Amino acid sequence: MASRPATPRRLARTYAAVNVGSFRISAMIMGETENGELQVLGSGHRASAGIKRGYVTDMTAAAHAIRDAVERAEKSANTPVRSVWIACAGAGLASHVVAVDIEIGGRRIEDEDVEQLLIQAQDMIQPDGRKVLHAQPAHYTLDGAHGVANPRGLHAERLGVDIHVMLADGAPVRNLTEAVQSAHLEVEGVVAAPLAAGHACLTPEERELGVALVEIGADITNVAVFAGGMLLGLRAVPMGSADITDAIASSFGIRRSQAERLKCVAGSAIASPADHRELIPVNGPGEVGGEGGEGAPVGPLARGADDKNRILRAELVAVVTQQLSVLTGEIGKALKSMGFAGSRAGQVVLTGGGAELAGMADFMQGALGQPVRLGRPPQLSGMPEAHHAPGFATLAGLCLYAAEDPVDIRAVGAGRGGVYRAFARETGIMALLARLVRAVKEYF
Repeated sequence: MASRPATPRRLARTYAAVNVGSFRISAMIMGETENGELQVLGSGHRASAGIKRGYVTDMTAAAHAIRDAVERAEKSANTPVRSVWIACAGAGLASHVVAVDIEIGGRRIEDEDVEQLLIQAQDMIQPDGRKVLHAQPAHYTLDGAHGVANPRGLHAERLGVDIHVMLADGAPVRNLTEAVQSAHLEVEGVVAAPLAAGHACLTPEERELGVALVEIGADITNVAVFAGGMLLGLRAVPMGSADITDAIASSFGIRRSQAERLKCVAGSAIASPADHRELIPVNGPGEVGGEGGEGAPVGPLARGADDKNRILRAELVAVVTQQLSVLTGEIGKALKSMGFAGSRAGQVVLTGGGAELAGMADFMQGALGQPVRLGRPPQLSGMPEAHHAPGFATLAGLCLYAAEDPVDIRAVGAGRGGVYRAFARETGIMALLARLVRAVKEYF
């Protein structure tokens, strides 16, 4: 599917992003006008292929799906793209904070002092053989006092900084980037999915005071805790909305496509008295015997269905809530392990495609005993209404992250203007040759 917003005005910069999920691969092209306004130029998405639980399992299928999604976005935006930002949801994501400080001696803090501090912090990063996705200064400290956004011009005996470091397993990240490169695209950067989603649906105040972001994908649920303006903890639960689909298919003995439709059309996380009187057709509108169709149902009847292959909505909701109880239990354990429980608990924000199930926020609030709201991306100019939903938060967040272009300490002192490139960019004739070789391999 693709969407075409209104034609934008003069643009200063353009960003492109791809979210490679297990259920859907989506792409978005965003422009920034000369006065700083962000506009969605175009977007496109398609069913995922070659991806399982955030990992590339089939390079050829994944590359084809990525290329297809990007081409839909390019057609929608009437703008070609060469490089994209991508999100990483699996790959063993882990987050920690590194604190470092230097002696100032009570004098005024200059730019050189901040640079020296960040260069010293570079040596404090210990990846232990893993890949560093991000190493960003969250905030500075003056004589141990936290929460300083910009220390320049102030006086202190000691200047410190808290660095947020995001790690991932190297091989899965490499597979993800190679799938994108095989789709004839350069990788601008890899962003941890919780960071991207946080940019889209958490306010700066929430990130400062403390909030939990629960991103429910198809195969994996990322549980992240933010406080002090940075991501402090992250846990991955190997369950998601696809497990609900599988439970429905197994319980009623039906196809996964039928189970997915039932979940989206009639599924709910909250039961109601009317559910025991409402019959739901298992077959879709386009199937013989389906809703609005005639004739006998295709294949065997669903387990417990009537002669028209209809099941009680109450039975469907029971399967959904049973599976959700398991998922919520794991989310609760993850939050507790990160200290986000009891008196230290606060707002929980649900995002991801799995959060779009009817009644999900109410169910989670009752199960977790904490305030829960749905996290949606901001309604940017040109954004299709369908994308103003939890399932597109990470995609929009990737573009917002790219526009913000946060400093990575690995770029400081390296003459790169504060921008760190984790992946070598192909340029000139070598870029043309590399793309030509990939195209030949794919089509011949």
